[in-house]
Amino acid sequence: MATRVEAISAEIAPTDVGLRREMGLIGATWASETSIIGSGWLFGALYAAQAAGPAAVIGWVIGGVAVIILALVHAELGAMYPVSGGTARFPHFAFGSVAGTSFGFFSWLQAVTVAPIECFAVFQYASYYWHGVYNPTTGNVTGLGFAMTVVLMAIFTLVNFLGMRMFSRVNNVITYWKVAIPILAIIVLLFKFHGGNFTFTPHGAAGGFMPYGIKAVFSAIPSAGIVFAYLGFEQADQLAGEIKNPQRNLPRAIIYSILLGTVLYILLQVVFIGAMPSSVLAHGWAAISNKPVLAGPFAGLAGVLGLGWLATILRIDAVISPYGTGQMYETATSRVGYGLARNRYYPQVFAKVSSHGVPWVSLIFAFLFGLLFLLPFPSWHSLVGLVTSASVLMYAGAPLSMGAFRRQVPDHHRPYRMPGAEVLGPVAFIIANMIIYWSGLTVIWKLGVAIIIGYALIGIGMALDKDRPPLHWKAASWLPVYLIGMGIISWQGQYAGETSTAAPLNTGHIPFWWDMLVVAGFSLVIYFWAQASRLSREEMLELVERQSSETKEEEDLGIIT
Repeated sequence: MATRVEAISAEIAPTDVGLRREMGLIGATWASETSIIGSGWLFGALYAAQAAGPAAVIGWVIGGVAVIILALVHAELGAMYPVSGGTARFPHFAFGSVAGTSFGFFSWLQAVTVAPIECFAVFQYASYYWHGVYNPTTGNVTGLGFAMTVVLMAIFTLVNFLGMRMFSRVNNVITYWKVAIPILAIIVLLFKFHGGNFTFTPHGAAGGFMPYGIKAVFSAIPSAGIVFAYLGFEQADQLAGEIKNPQRNLPRAIIYSILLGTVLYILLQVVFIGAMPSSVLAHGWAAISNKPVLAGPFAGLAGVLGLGWLATILRIDAVISPYGTGQMYETATSRVGYGLARNRYYPQVFAKVSSHGVPWVSLIFAFLFGLLFLLPFPSWHSLVGLVTSASVLMYAGAPLSMGAFRRQVPDHHRPYRMPGAEVLGPVAFIIANMIIYWSGLTVIWKLGVAIIIGYALIGIGMALDKDRPPLHWKAASWLPVYLIGMGIISWQGQYAGETSTAAPLNTGHIPFWWDMLVVAGFSLVIYFWAQASRLSREEMLELVERQSSETKEEEDLGIIT
């Protein structure tokens, strides 16, 4: 066995069974872009302005830089191993099944919750015409709105059965619209710009540029939806098994999409703040009470400014934009489920592929589990914190994997190499953990419960699989310290997150600024511990080889069609 394993070439790569490479560069770029430009652009600017005032622009810049660094990591990984559900599979190869289970479930949890969020956004905007689907007083969808959300998610699922070629064509048309409308809004609102809204004096408009302090700016990055808005660049990784010439097209798609998304979001926040009439800001940014603006921020603002035609276009887009994103995440969830089955974490039935190259069983389960996430979080805003933390936990696995691969297979061909990876890899891990910390303890403990449930479900599935991978405990020795440590830092830190109780769950014992220093230092300890504990080159290549070819068992299961 040792001789055979040592003979495995570093150039061996995992493959996907039954999927078709039918998506080109534009399709891959738009797959990521349609996920970036969803409900985030419709609501993020309002929530960020309420949380931090004009200084919310700083939050978008910080968030943009942070996510760009994370995107560059994914560009290297995806081009190196272009497999579907990549974010669920890279940690598996680098650290084995124990750590891979954790990050794989984070990937799936993040993907499965986004489609319900986008549905809520659709009906919050639709309530302007259809009052019965959303209650602006409670901020939740009504019973009718809940039922229509289920119907919309069913439509997402049905469209996905068309196959990747047709799906990509439909998505491309939707995304061209989704990019054009924010650009139109930016241009028009620039003509209504009030420079006084950005005054730096504390006695200026609505309390000046930073009315709630720098702490509010950092808190807005996760809680106001800034990071959530940027999420989605990794969709090219999730669909990598269906992208033509992935070594060339995949990293370009990721980089192009996140750069375009960052520029659009920063400009949207600038024009939203600059165009806000002083009458709406009479009691400050946090106390905006204009009902049209609260119900549909950009469309409501356009109406207040007398731009009725723009408001109508934006309300149409408010249905199309989150619809496209929700549909794409339904696709991504099915591919992550497929990838987890290839890891042999999920039952092999999740890897079944239709004659159109669609992992149809995983797609159906994505729909069913998505419905579960509608129940305890019945509004867009309340879901954002959970999905943001799940996302950054998923993203945290990428820099760890990249660092491990650089040491395990330095001789493997890398079509794209992240510049300065020795420095930016640890920085990317710090960034991910900082966003988790900013989300607050209320969000983190809910996520912890979800993780425990995930461990139980995957554990049962793996226990019943006689061909499951070996459990690599040593390579994951850092993982429980990492998860528990982040919880303790959050408990003792400054950010409570959303809470319905009068008393926050966190203690606030670690002073502001010192808390972020603690997170950064702890992240570096975990990063280098993980690198030291990584699988050996031979163990890593053996896991890759297990997924490098079609097997007789897969044929018997009907995975190959």
